[in-house]
Amino acid sequence: MQIQVLGSGCARCKKLHELTSEIVKELELDAKVDYITDVSKIVEMGIMQSPVLAVNGKPVMIGFIPNREKIKDLIVKALE
Repeated sequence: MQIQVLGSGCARCKKLHELTSEIVKELELDAKVDYITDVSKIVEMGIMQSPVLAVNGKPVMIGFIPNREKIKDLIVKALE
């Protein structure tokens, strides 16, 4: 499983990375959360907002930081 947080390096992006990393540990997933600050990677996905949460290369959340439960739900649903 590949989990990525993509963003410009702003405080919101860092917070999403932190929360996502904590949730991956809580769920005991065998995955590392990559933090990508190369804006061209976001543009390659056809997205013009950040932060982005992507699971297995597919964006599951764009442009805001949801609460912990929403992040957990997005990751679990992406696994199905």
